[in-house]
Amino acid sequence: MKKSLFILALFAVCVSCTKKGTKEQPTDSGLLPSKFETTTDEGKTTHLYTLKNTNGMEVCVTNIGGRIVSIWVPDKNNNFQDVVLGFDNIESYIPITTNFGAIIGRYGNRIANAKFTLSNRATFNLRANNGKNTLHGGPRGFHTCFFDITQPDNKTLVCTYLSKNMEEGFPGEMLVTVTYSLSDDNALTINYEAKTNQLTVVNLTNHSYFNLSGDPNNTVLDNILYLNADAYTPTNNELIPTGKIEKVAGTPLDFTKPTAIGARIDDSTFEAIRFSGGYDHNLVLNTKGDINTLAAKVVSPSNGITMEVYTTEPGIQVYTGNFMDGSNIGKKGIAYQRRTALCLETQHYPDSPNHPNFPSTELWPDSLYKSQTIYKFGVEK
Repeated sequence: MKKSLFILALFAVCVSCTKKGTKEQPTDSGLLPSKFETTTDEGKTTHLYTLKNTNGMEVCVTNIGGRIVSIWVPDKNNNFQDVVLGFDNIESYIPITTNFGAIIGRYGNRIANAKFTLSNRATFNLRANNGKNTLHGGPRGFHTCFFDITQPDNKTLVCTYLSKNMEEGFPGEMLVTVTYSLSDDNALTINYEAKTNQLTVVNLTNHSYFNLSGDPNNTVLDNILYLNADAYTPTNNELIPTGKIEKVAGTPLDFTKPTAIGARIDDSTFEAIRFSGGYDHNLVLNTKGDINTLAAKVVSPSNGITMEVYTTEPGIQVYTGNFMDGSNIGKKGIAYQRRTALCLETQHYPDSPNHPNFPSTELWPDSLYKSQTIYKFGVEK
């Protein structure tokens, strides 16, 4: 009997030692899931969730902001690259000072003077966080919020968040559902849905910072960009739309023919470039909400990785990381410098609630907000 107890005790010790000695398996992109586990002040637990397809493509997401942390795709030599900026631990996302990979809401982009009036004549004052204006939903926008995430299968994540009435000044309680789906043709589809219990505005997007070279030490200036957009919404020096819609022909914003991002990015003779220090503009898409029509395409000449964008949204914000300054130390200890990323944020136009001539962003209680965007990856040999 004593001998049996001794053997059982010895076995338990060996099992314990084996567990302690087991090395944690990182994701294919090199992330350690344990570094994304913490408990928030509200008692919620964060995790790292992984999507994978049959080609080896991988997408990692975490709860704070429903953020895309990494996108792992093959280049022309079948070497895999992580093509989005982000951090390798949850602590770097808290406190929240960046938008890397986040779901943006309630209202993507800017609202002038942190104020808007609905069609029922009700006026609401928001929290300002961009001078006197509201940017990306305010200082406590969705990028700072905890999303409950479920994973029905290895290619799907469902992120939900209940935004309270008057959160950041926006009216109505709003339930938001964002679904990430990965297909075997290397397409990441983002489906957005929202319901409200009173009239409000909503403009959801994703704020991933792409660097298709896989090395954020490189700028994106050599990337070749195509935009299916003949017009844009001019802004003032605070990047607030004037309400006009003007043609891109003859301007540095004309990417209707594939052009290197850096070819005209410093054209100071163009007022819009002076205001933003590069590209930070809303382009009016020609796609008319057709998800099957190409809205944008980017090609990295260094490794052949391509990204096509399809969307039901009427606009796309093109941002070249003009305000990045090396203060954010990302994955692999890389300092993210100016113009080392490209954002393609599908959206309704900035400040739409204050411009009746822009497509409406109002959501009524008896309606369902729906939006879809696809980021499809490939290679050019």
